[in-house]
Order: sequence, then structure tokens, then C-alpha cells
Amino acid sequence: MTTTRYLIARVAQAFGISRRQRRMAEAASETHLLREAEQILGERIWEHVEDVEELGIEYWNLRRLHSECKRLRTELASSEDVLAAAHEQRASLLSEKSDEQDKLEDDRLQLLTSLEELARERDEVVTRAREVRRLYDGLKTKLEVLKEEEREDVVVIDKTRTRMVELRSKFDGLKSDRDRVAREISKRDDDLDNIDQKLESERKKHREEASVAFQQIGDANRAISEFKAELGLIDTRMQLLFGEIGRHISRNATANAECRTASRSDRPMVDVMAQLRKSIKLNHRLSNA
Repeated sequence: MTTTRYLIARVAQAFGISRRQRRMAEAASETHLLREAEQILGERIWEHVEDVEELGIEYWNLRRLHSECKRLRTELASSEDVLAAAHEQRASLLSEKSDEQDKLEDDRLQLLTSLEELARERDEVVTRAREVRRLYDGLKTKLEVLKEEEREDVVVIDKTRTRMVELRSKFDGLKSDRDRVAREISKRDDDLDNIDQKLESERKKHREEASVAFQQIGDANRAISEFKAELGLIDTRMQLLFGEIGRHISRNATANAECRTASRSDRPMVDVMAQLRKSIKLNHRLSNA
């Protein structure tokens, strides 16, 4: 709203043409723009207003908040580094856990497969040994019956005894095979127990290490949330102080030497803000006429 437009609007009002709602809307919009401009100006020049006595409390509070903000950003960056390292450690632990346990579980599966094969071999040996023992007992019974019947057939007896010796030797061999397989099964059982212990130890180790990483992630996330919340509060307070500085400087840039010096590099912006204030004043005057 310029002076010319204001005069035209006053003439229109004299003839009954009133645009009160439009003037109020323009004043509200311009007021919003002015507040934004005051914050922007204050943020740009606040470091140059130390000599403006009226802005002492705003300037020194901003100095304090700026230092606090710098400290919080440093701690935030440190917490983010801790969080990234904890996530990397967690990912590494999960990867190591998978690789190590896969190897142990593969070894365990191979052992179980070999134990099944050894169990089948043992059963086959026992079955053959029982068959040989059955044949041996049959021949032994034959000799006993022949003796009871007093049938002294030397050839048959010698042949039977020779066969019994062969069967006895075969049975002893099968017994040795059975003992060998039993020893191998016992050894594989021990190896299986050893692998199971390693697996449990590996699981426990990774659970403990992962719990540390998860704790670090939780702590870092909480710290990051707290730092961001504090920074948000500080930013809000700083924006209010920027607005106060921008408002005072823009209002007094012409009459006050310190204000004029502080805003020297932003003089065009100060002039625009002065025009906004004038337009807001004229719009309010028209809306209340």
C-alpha cells in the first residue's frame, strides 16, 4: 500500500466503496512478511549489534545460545558417530555369526551323516555275527548229538570241527570289526559334543557382543533425540531474539548511529521493511475507517 493508493482508496470510501476485508487480509499478509524479514535481518546482523545498548540482553543471550548450540552440535555429531559404529559392529557381528555357525553346523551335519553310516555298518556286522554264531551253534549241537548217538564218524566230525574253527575265526573278525566301529562311533560322538559346545559358546559370545552393540545403539539414539530436542528449543529462542534485533534495528536504522552501522550491509532490506510498516499502517487505517 503506497500513499497514492491510500488516497485513491479514501476517495472510494467517500463514495461508499469499502474493501475492509481485503485491507485486513493485506495487513495480515504484510505483517507476516515483516516478521519474517525481522528474523532474517536479525540473524544476519546480530553479531554486529554489540554496541547497541538497547539490544544488550538479546546480543549476550544469543552469544550464550550460540556457544551452547555449538557444543550440542559437537555432541550430536559424536553420538551419530557412535551410532554409526554400533550399527557397523552389529552388522559385522551378524555376518561373523552366520559364517562361523554355518561352518560349525556343516561340520555337525557331516558328523551326523557319518554316524548314521557307522550305525548301519555296526548293525550289518552284528547281523552277520549273529548268523555266524547261529551256524556255529548248529555245528556244535550236531557234534553233541552225534556223541550222544555214539556215531563216531571221524570224517564228519573232523569236517564239522574244521568248519567250526573257520566260523570261530570269522566270528572273531566280525567282533573286531564291531569293536572298531564302536570306537569310531564313540570318537564321532565326542567330536559332535565338542562341536555342540563350540556352537553354544559361539551363540553366547555373539549374544553378549550383540547386546553391547544394541545397548550402544539405544543409548546413542536417546542421546541424539535429546540433543535434537535441545537444539530445537535453542533454535526457537534464537529466532525470537533475531526477531527482536531485526525489529529494533529496522525501526531505528535512520535515527540511531549504532543501528545504522549494524545494518549498513542490509540497507535495502531495511528500506523495504519500512515500506511494509507504512503499508500495514495505511491498510489498518482504511479497514478501521
